[in-house]
Amino acid sequence: MADILAENLSGKAVMGSDGTELGMLYNITMDLKSGKLEHLLVEPTEESVAADFPADDEGRYRVPVGRVQAVKDYIVVQR
Repeated sequence: MADILAENLSGKAVMGSDGTELGMLYNITMDLKSGKLEHLLVEPTEESVAADFPADDEGRYRVPVGRVQAVKDYIVVQR
């Protein structure tokens, strides 16, 4: 995957590989020791369908970065 600046991801819509809208990208978590990205935090929208990802205390989905399949107009994640 080509390098993408984090500022270009902010507020981008996140969709499942099955075409369902999961919400908007809120933030990205990383492991401070290794520097590896860990999770996308996805803020559900009114149009979002329930996702099978765990949620944080604020109700945001925690999508493992390894599930990201594509980043274009949307961030597409494997469901």
